[in-house]
Amino acid sequence: MKTLFTFLFACIVSALAFGQTDTLQIQDSTIYRVVKTDNSEHIGYILSDDAREILLRTIEDRDIFIPQHLIKEIRALSNTEFTKGGKFIGEDKFATRYFITTNGLPIKKGEHYVQWNLYGPDFQFAVGENLGVGIMTSWLGIPIIGNFKKSWRLGESTHLAVGGLIGTGSWAAYDVGGALPFASLSFGNRKANFALSGGYGAVWERGDVQGRALTSIAGMVKVSPKFSLVFDSFILLPKAGETTTDAYGNIYTTEREGFALLIPGIRWHRDENRAFQFGFSGFVTDGNVFSIPIPMLQWYRSL
Repeated sequence: MKTLFTFLFACIVSALAFGQTDTLQIQDSTIYRVVKTDNSEHIGYILSDDAREILLRTIEDRDIFIPQHLIKEIRALSNTEFTKGGKFIGEDKFATRYFITTNGLPIKKGEHYVQWNLYGPDFQFAVGENLGVGIMTSWLGIPIIGNFKKSWRLGESTHLAVGGLIGTGSWAAYDVGGALPFASLSFGNRKANFALSGGYGAVWERGDVQGRALTSIAGMVKVSPKFSLVFDSFILLPKAGETTTDAYGNIYTTEREGFALLIPGIRWHRDENRAFQFGFSGFVTDGNVFSIPIPMLQWYRSL
């Protein structure tokens, strides 16, 4: 009887001991995003990490073991990637671009991408600290346009970028070209931002150069893990044209009307490295508003 009592007592003590060590305390308050090789993901706190596996406590308060060989990426998350209610939204990996314009945010190191358009591809590369370069063209190789952008962080959520585009008509019109130096001031982060941009576009042909000042107002906000709302614009400012004198000595000055292209749209994030974007365009000129019946379709892919 004494032996049986001792055995039961040992079993109870062992059970209590294992019960007390079953729940590990959170030592690191950082929230991580763990992406597996099958592109599934888990969000939570890392309780332990060794050569074989990690133990993750998810934000749903579940403890799961993930083998190291199944882990593709582990990234620390910032508070800006969550709503006020604690829901994870995440960054928009392609937040530096809208439809046709950019902003002050730099491409993160190693996050090269291509934007496929109906008319052709647009490749962008992060080649240095806050420095990006790219090249875009049509499916016929007309024109070919190179670009660069250098960004600076002015504050917690303020970025300034200066850059330029320069291109040529390539094999079809080598003596036709253009250039567009620009600057962009943006407010926000990769989850939500707003940008004001301005520049001067010049086009030349056989020595004749013409140019116009232009500006842009654009923004985006990621409203859920899968969708972002995007707005872009491209505005040519009015400009006085040539001054001529008729046979009677009357002086006439022609004016070039302003032009504004407006593009609201939605970006669907298929996964971490792929997104599809569509928008409906309209333009304003000479006081009239016109819609463009063909939607703008774009596909983003990480390189």
